[in-house]
Amino acid sequence: MGLIEVAGRVKRPDGRGAEVRVRFLVDTGALYTVLPERVWRRLRLKATSAAEFDLADGTVIVRALSEARFEIARRTGTSPVILGERDDAPLLGAVTLETLGLMVNPLTREVRPMGRLPMYRALGAPSA
Repeated sequence: MGLIEVAGRVKRPDGRGAEVRVRFLVDTGALYTVLPERVWRRLRLKATSAAEFDLADGTVIVRALSEARFEIARRTGTSPVILGERDDAPLLGAVTLETLGLMVNPLTREVRPMGRLPMYRALGAPSA
């Protein structure tokens, strides 16, 4: 599909304080969004947990997790983030995209709203 970049703004999850403008590389194969150290330190984010991640080359790394508020393509919401290291690139992952109701159009390579989301009835529930 090629590389896709998107501009966004990131804040603390409570919305307080300064925002940081970030140009993200979109990776729909990545679960979580990565904030480089310079970004999450400027926002004063604190780790709430840690997790192991598998890199494409098979390497396993451990990174701290937190949460941040995003504004991308006129959509706003909070999402979990990986607190990256100094040389980590800003990466926009699938959880943040879905949380904001965004998708990647594979033909135009644009990030755009998903549109209406399907709603499923529970099995055995009466139909409307």
